[in-house]
Amino acid sequence: MPVASDAAELGRESPPDEPALPINELFVSLQGEGKLAGVPSVFVRTSGCNLRCWFCDSYHTSWEPTGSWLTVEEIIEEVEGFDADHVVLTGGEPMIHDEAMSLLGELGERGYHTTVETNGTIYRDAPIDLASVSPKLASSTPTADLDPDGDGEWADRHEERRIDLGALATLVEEYDHQLKFVVTDRADVTEIESLLDRLRDRAATAISDTDVLLMPEGTTREELAETRTLTAELAQEYGYRYTPRLHVDLWNDEPGT
Repeated sequence: MPVASDAAELGRESPPDEPALPINELFVSLQGEGKLAGVPSVFVRTSGCNLRCWFCDSYHTSWEPTGSWLTVEEIIEEVEGFDADHVVLTGGEPMIHDEAMSLLGELGERGYHTTVETNGTIYRDAPIDLASVSPKLASSTPTADLDPDGDGEWADRHEERRIDLGALATLVEEYDHQLKFVVTDRADVTEIESLLDRLRDRAATAISDTDVLLMPEGTTREELAETRTLTAELAQEYGYRYTPRLHVDLWNDEPGT
């Protein structure tokens, strides 16, 4: 079972003078997605995001960002209290925070394997063992009928920001990476193919199809049931990898998983 630290009790409402990050969750569980699915990992979930996907599975880090400020030292202390060698820095979008680089540096010095889960719109020079890059497709845009807030304020902003080809190219050039696409329907693959063509033209390194992962959209078992089979069939048809959402299969939409 996942085990969590209470970020609200550990942290503070405003940033301290020391290097710190806004933390929404800090817990140990199994990595649910990607190449390392099933690996016991400590998850450090920062709060705040520069995008607003309508299907966001961490609503309280994006649409309604919540969390407490923990110093980098406090985060390291909590991480070391768990029995896991892998640490996943996730969000929200962790790369918007300058002190995320300090945290990654400290984790690297202690010998942890670090995965950063990012939307690929920001490049940072940091010790990252696996960049888990999830470019956001047009189907992620919170259009009027899909906007959780119902006011449509984020639609244009999200659409303008969701792809940064320069940042994506640098991420795949500099780090061991996986490109993880959320699939909502068959039409998404046309955009994935087009984006990969553009990225391969731009990047100075080869991008293998084995590093491209298709993941079904859904934050509950019921929602995954509607997209899982199609996503698996598309992965097989186009020669990409399929990734499950293991944590959803095991624990549904329980927080801290």
